[in-house]
Amino acid sequence: MFSRQLLNNCRMLLKQPVIRDSIQNNTLRLIPVRYRSYTPINTVIMFVPQQEAWVVERMGKFHRILEPGLNVLIPIVDKVKYVQSLKEIAVDIPKQSAITSDNVTLNIDGVLYLRIVDAYLASYGVEDPEFAITQLAQTTMRSELGKISLDKVFRERENLNVSIVDSINKASEAWGMTCLRYEIRDIKLPPRVQEAMQMQVEAERKKRAAILESEGVREADINVAEGKRKSRILASEAERQEQINKAAGEAAAILAVAEARAGGLKLVAEALKKDLGPNAASLSIAEQYVNAFDKLAKTNNTLILPSNVGDVSNLVGQAMSIYSTISKTQDKNAYKKMDDRMISTHNDFAELFSDEEDKKKSKTLQNKTNVPFIK
Repeated sequence: MFSRQLLNNCRMLLKQPVIRDSIQNNTLRLIPVRYRSYTPINTVIMFVPQQEAWVVERMGKFHRILEPGLNVLIPIVDKVKYVQSLKEIAVDIPKQSAITSDNVTLNIDGVLYLRIVDAYLASYGVEDPEFAITQLAQTTMRSELGKISLDKVFRERENLNVSIVDSINKASEAWGMTCLRYEIRDIKLPPRVQEAMQMQVEAERKKRAAILESEGVREADINVAEGKRKSRILASEAERQEQINKAAGEAAAILAVAEARAGGLKLVAEALKKDLGPNAASLSIAEQYVNAFDKLAKTNNTLILPSNVGDVSNLVGQAMSIYSTISKTQDKNAYKKMDDRMISTHNDFAELFSDEEDKKKSKTLQNKTNVPFIK
């Protein structure tokens, strides 16, 4: 009972260990750390918590490491010298100044996440593990910042963290600790540099705004030009189609008028072949003659007329004479075409028979068909 109470009291004392805050000052603060400066008292039966490693020395020499759970020690001879925590722990890296490759001074701090991997090396490899790894992180961070420019500090922040972790792990391997990750927390710039960066950002934004505005104007002009081009194309196509339709309509109208006129002339020609046809034609010509003078009298026109303009019968006679002449010429041409067809038919019949008898038969056949022989 006494051993258990004493063990609990020791653990309460070890909950708030003390470490130095920074190298610049000697202020002290209480934070949970991996290394404990106070060790539990040997009570023969020891209960080691999970995720802890207790380093035991026998007569001042390393003996063994107690695993979590029940362990038995020899009083007076065995002593728990170090208690190492195997949990991941965050260590604050104090703010420090660093100079970049382009000679800009920065004030930067960070957070280091580490874990113990070898309790023996962590106990005997270094005197103060937290202080050692904090100093290592600071020097590594200054070294890595000196290799890059200010722009890359912000642009390649992740790569900078990885480089710092790799450099720390190479040096801390002999201490039995490993650095899991490093995160840059705050970066403070000089006021002038910050103002210059702000002006640069504003200039960049203005440039982007001007570019976007110009691109918008260009796109608008392109859209307007494209719209005008399509409008002109559609208008020209509509005009072309309109002209095609108009031409087709005019052609159809001309054809209809020509067909109607041809039909009318055909009817007139058939009417003129009748007995009273010439008289009707004379009457129609006389009426058209009188109507023409009626239209001319409606406007103020100066006309030169023949001397016999009042002799309607004479003019009608002249018109009918012209018509008779044209009719005779057409009849003569028709008879000539008929004679040509008869001669062609006669020659065709003559070629069918080569001897005299065949010729006689041909003449007999011609007489039967009433085909006259034209010389």
